[in-house]
Amino acid sequence: MAYDTMASLSSLSPVLRPKKMNPESLEFFKDLLRHPSPPGYEYPVQEIVRQWASKYTPHVTTDRHGNVIAELNPGHAQRVMLAGHCDQLALMVQYIDADGFLYVQPMGGWDMQVLLGANLQVWTRNGPIPGVVARKAPHLMTGDEKNKVPHFHDIWADIGAKDKKEAEELVHIGDTITLVLGYREIRNSLATAPGMDDKSGLWVVMETLRLLYEQPLLCSVFFVSTVQEEIGLRGAATSSFGIHPTVGIAVDVTHATDTPGNDKKSVGECYLGKGPVISRGPNCNPRVYERLIAAAESKGISVQRKAHNRATGTDANSIQLSRDGVAAGLIGIPNRYMHSPVEMVHLDDLIAASQLLAEFCISISPEDGWTP
Repeated sequence: MAYDTMASLSSLSPVLRPKKMNPESLEFFKDLLRHPSPPGYEYPVQEIVRQWASKYTPHVTTDRHGNVIAELNPGHAQRVMLAGHCDQLALMVQYIDADGFLYVQPMGGWDMQVLLGANLQVWTRNGPIPGVVARKAPHLMTGDEKNKVPHFHDIWADIGAKDKKEAEELVHIGDTITLVLGYREIRNSLATAPGMDDKSGLWVVMETLRLLYEQPLLCSVFFVSTVQEEIGLRGAATSSFGIHPTVGIAVDVTHATDTPGNDKKSVGECYLGKGPVISRGPNCNPRVYERLIAAAESKGISVQRKAHNRATGTDANSIQLSRDGVAAGLIGIPNRYMHSPVEMVHLDDLIAASQLLAEFCISISPEDGWTP
């Protein structure tokens, strides 16, 4: 498939394609990562998103599910939805024992061996309380215990309470817990934090809003911060049903395979710093895929490619299946150490992803068809 996109893509000014992250945008990114957003409890981050989006469009709403939706250029037949989920892995307090220890259940797909020994923040009605997650010291374990990966009923969160009464004065059943939040930059434009999945993708979507602000568009664009992706792609299902987009592109992290031990023959090749990943497969409309590739080639944006031979575990899956079907696409942000306290991304990949989506949106005309 070929597209004549050169004329429309050229309208995005080179000044909107910087090599370094806009300082205000970087502070927005740090704010996203410093605030908690367990599934169903995303409102601290969503308030930050609303404040950001309201600077660039008056059309900012929050639906009953909690998705924040910002719209540019309303009223066009071509309706483009860009989605990044704001929720992150978390724990929920299930039980408080007589000694004041908290027993928890997972919210999302934890690796228990990564979770053990982590520093925690318990999000209570009176603010965060520090804690740790632990189990018996190895010196006190039996041989069987040492060789077994524990279940959640084998571990506990310790907030330093002296007994159940003190713990219950601080914590309620159903309170959520995250890893200690924050943001660290290390060498070569790499940044690490819990919650890069998917606050990096959310940042890309909202940075695209900034790039497209006051740019000429022949389509309506919806910038969506979706909720509850980590527990079943739920916010994308409800928001896409309400928006009824023509085209929907999810931005999520994808596994970087540039660390030791990865079998690239099985999982593909993906590097930090070599650009966002454009996915291809049955979850991705071929016309959307080709248009994204054309946008990248036209503007010299470095991208990588990834094959998915089935539905992906991303918001693109729910978006594609909404109503009578949506022409779906998926952009991946390379991420090392996914679902861990030290998720790592390259800032250049985030910048390039937002530029790619801006070019894609500018390229769309009323005549474009998305039927494969």
